[in-house]
Amino acid sequence: MGTKLTNLMQLTVDTSWWTRYRSKTNNPDVDPIVFEQAVPNLHNGKFTAIPRTDDDLYPEEHIQAIANTAAFQIPTVEQGGGSLRAALAQRATDVEVLRLLISMGPVEIMHFQTFSDKAGHAPPLTDPTNGLTFPDLNSGRDPNNGSTGDAVRQMFQTNLIMPEPCHFINTNLPVCSVIRPTKTTGAATGAVKFLTAMGLFIGLSPEFFTYLMGLATAADADAAQREV
Repeated sequence: MGTKLTNLMQLTVDTSWWTRYRSKTNNPDVDPIVFEQAVPNLHNGKFTAIPRTDDDLYPEEHIQAIANTAAFQIPTVEQGGGSLRAALAQRATDVEVLRLLISMGPVEIMHFQTFSDKAGHAPPLTDPTNGLTFPDLNSGRDPNNGSTGDAVRQMFQTNLIMPEPCHFINTNLPVCSVIRPTKTTGAATGAVKFLTAMGLFIGLSPEFFTYLMGLATAADADAAQREV
């Protein structure tokens, strides 16, 4: 009998990538600010991204909320994978490892862009069984604080799937469109903490977490040597 690796029934989904990639100036590598959530409720509870029993098929708003949760959870994972590979590529000491990272990373980004577009089609609704609300991101209203205006509309509207230009390397340089973040310090261990906080590993053994964090720590300790 196989052992499950990920849990998809108690997810806390961080949707701040939505505003991070739409920001025209802020990059967490340069401007360590807190980015607003696209779906605040998803970040403040535990929700399923798959139907658990036939009871989850009804009412209609409930099964749609489950589908919406999956629609946002997938790009949440993919954007992290793109950043992680870009960060670790800068630390790889083995050429074959570098080849793996720079070959797989762009695929993660393709997945991210595709699924972030799909998430934008998630219909606004409130799940009557648990109160989970998916806001209308094209309403021109910030779902976090209710503010309005052109800047708010641009930050949340669903058809902006290309990363906006932002600060990179240094705020004195012109802004450009980049993967964000890509800093290398703590990248692997940070990814483990991020996925754990999402709830993906709920139910797994302490030995699993020890082993996983050991791998991540070793990856963060790798340090490529550059010629000066």
